[in-house]
Amino acid sequence: MDTQALVNLLRKTHQAEWEATPTSQDAISWLNDLVQFLFPGNHLPKYTSYEGVLKKNQIDLENMLLTYLDPREINIEAIVAAFYDSLGTIYQHLRQDAATIHAYDPAATSVNEVIVSYPGFYAITVYRIANRLSQLQVPVLPRIISEFAHGKTGIDIHPEASIGVPFVIDHGTGIVIGATSVIGANVVIYQGVTLGALQVAKELSTSKRHPTVEDNVIIYARSTILGGETVIGRNSIIGGSVFVTKSIQPYSQVFNTHQLRILIKSENRNEDLPTGT
Repeated sequence: MDTQALVNLLRKTHQAEWEATPTSQDAISWLNDLVQFLFPGNHLPKYTSYEGVLKKNQIDLENMLLTYLDPREINIEAIVAAFYDSLGTIYQHLRQDAATIHAYDPAATSVNEVIVSYPGFYAITVYRIANRLSQLQVPVLPRIISEFAHGKTGIDIHPEASIGVPFVIDHGTGIVIGATSVIGANVVIYQGVTLGALQVAKELSTSKRHPTVEDNVIIYARSTILGGETVIGRNSIIGGSVFVTKSIQPYSQVFNTHQLRILIKSENRNEDLPTGT
């Protein structure tokens, strides 16, 4: 392929792609403004018009959607209105998430510290925004902002996952929550946890491929739970580095059987005894 042919191909391909997606810069700018409005990292100017800030953010979203969605096929005004009508509920849910993280984590000194500095809370914030956009059938944009949060925090939450309130992420780096995961209320997940699929195949795209985690479950670090039919029953504890592909009954405790051994010293000999089975 000569240079001119390549240029023509790129021009045609890029134009088609630009028409089907918002720019990452616009998406991230809109997200940053919205998060700053909900949880300002610094004091807003004394005479800030909250109504004005919110209206600008609303206009920015509408203009962004108009760049890649056809208003003849999708009611953009109705989508924008529905999103901002639900923003108060999103905010209330996020305050519950932050308060529960603070109550759960002995290292947290205040709810405000959680809001301004915890990557887990930031990941949850972006998830709840992206999830609402997904519910409103907005394409592409939810994934752009979700992947931005993923890159910033190391926490990968698909915007189509269903997550109850409150939700706690402790530390968080390396967490993966797949698209069809269902997580109940008051669930705690530590770093390195995967809620994934047993197999990856395009023909399964409309199937439930990821686990269900019921209310009041704790999943400790580096555990992997796979499969759309796998259910972790309510009030259960999944210990660290556990691999689960079958359902767990409510009120269960599941631990890795490869336990460390404790050195027991006596006068005449040393004995290695297992800590458990």
